[in-house]
Amino acid sequence: MRRLPSTDWPPLSLGEWEDTRDTLQLWTQVVGKIRLALAPMVNHWWQVPLYVSARGLTTSAMPYGEGAVEVVFDFLDHVLRVETSWGKEASIALRPRTVADFYREAMGAMHGVGVSVHVWPRSVEIPQTIRLDQDETHRSYDPDAAQRFWRLLVQTHRVFHQFRGRFLGKCSPVHFWWGGFDLSCTRFSGRPAPPHPGGIPNIADRVTREAYSHECISAGWWPGGDPVPESSFYAYAYPVPDGCQEAAVFPEAATWNSQLREWILPYEAVRTDRDPDAALLGFLQSTYEAAAQLCGWDRKALERRLDSSA
Repeated sequence: MRRLPSTDWPPLSLGEWEDTRDTLQLWTQVVGKIRLALAPMVNHWWQVPLYVSARGLTTSAMPYGEGAVEVVFDFLDHVLRVETSWGKEASIALRPRTVADFYREAMGAMHGVGVSVHVWPRSVEIPQTIRLDQDETHRSYDPDAAQRFWRLLVQTHRVFHQFRGRFLGKCSPVHFWWGGFDLSCTRFSGRPAPPHPGGIPNIADRVTREAYSHECISAGWWPGGDPVPESSFYAYAYPVPDGCQEAAVFPEAATWNSQLREWILPYEAVRTDRDPDAALLGFLQSTYEAAAQLCGWDRKALERRLDSSA
């Protein structure tokens, strides 16, 4: 049987889509800020991420009045859709356009379907903050690269869900953080963590302290940038235990990055592996086991037996 295109792990080097990545990250921040404004607070800011969908990225249904509204990046038809439970809809084209233009169109679409929402129009978690409603610089959109980015997320999302099912303790959804432009899933020991030191550029310390209020081990994917130049998977623990650098993790291409204090696995090493799913699962499982052991987690209570069908 011929494999469907959506089952492939697509090539996506940062150099070939960096301008589109930068623009798309800011577009997702516009939509993410709408979600932040409408959704009630959840621990660790779990109310603010986007989610991988069968066509792109979605806010999921957000409460509004006595109904719900959803905003979807559709990377098959290359449109942004706004849909409501009262039947009103709006859409705008995903095409080369400035962030300021996208902001105006997106907010206009929300108003057009009857949703009144106010957002703080400044970017976060990038080296230099930009007013989203005034950014006339970022305007790139390569539909092929955007679609390959989404297909990469679909594959990662699928494997992360398999990994997530192995844990019995508190665990986050597999969600897309529009601030850092990364997909992640996080496990928790159940114990409080020391206050996060903060100091991350362009993100308030109260945000990181809420995110890391409890001990956690997280894994994810992000498209690359300083200090890791290419698309990569990552894994880390908070607080970071001693001994990570010496821990044995898999596959062979995985390394410890002392600057980030995270394990890093190049996406290309997974994509070109004979069994990409097994390579990624090996990375997720081995880094979790190393971190959980070093952190003294009660693994017997928190983990599902891998041979269990329950």
